Amino acid sequence: MAWRELVAREKVARFRDEPYWGRPVPGFGDPDARIFILGLAPAAHGGNRTGRVFTGDASGDFLWSALHRAGLADRPSSRRANDGLTLTDVRIGAAVRCAPPANKPTIDERDNCAPYLVRELMALDRVTVVVALGQFGWDAGLRALAALGARLPTPKPRFGHLAEVPIGDWGGVPSGRTWHLLGSYHPSQQNTFTGRLTPPMFDAVVERAKVLADLGSSSGPT
Repeated sequence: MAWRELVAREKVARFRDEPYWGRPVPGFGDPDARIFILGLAPAAHGGNRTGRVFTGDASGDFLWSALHRAGLADRPSSRRANDGLTLTDVRIGAAVRCAPPANKPTIDERDNCAPYLVRELMALDRVTVVVALGQFGWDAGLRALAALGARLPTPKPRFGHLAEVPIGDWGGVPSGRTWHLLGSYHPSQQNTFTGRLTPPMFDAVVERAKVLADLGSSSGPT
């Protein structure tokens, strides 16, 4: 918390004339979403600056363009929280709500934010697909679903790009509901600039999420 506020005060040269949000960053998207995209944490000069997750940085540019190609976002980029971006059938959130130093949350930060993720998923009663961005998001997704009453498979499902796990057999949730946890490499610059994650690779994840959520195949802009 102290670090996110320090960043908001000191800023960086390219954004020195802009106000920073500097507070926890909530989820964003369609309240009737069937797909939930789960990231790591707000970027120091992205979501921590703009107040909206994946907004105003290179990771967000990569993400929004993919969702636009799939017909799930009404525009291919988003630089500000008030730019009118609209998502359809998708909501996006983060496992940790405050920007951490070096994008590496502590265990305490992870655990303190976990209840907010659980409540968000509980409120999104149409979501059946969780797309976990990176190992951290994958583990957070598993913990959140377990907290909601899901009996997780054993051994623990391993993260991988396009890894897929159906999770059902719920305790307090009406029978018949099944979630799908779907893995993707995180669209961080470390992955996208090196080619570890390419647009076609991420498009494949989004298309698979649409199929699992019964949204069909892409009919969006090309």
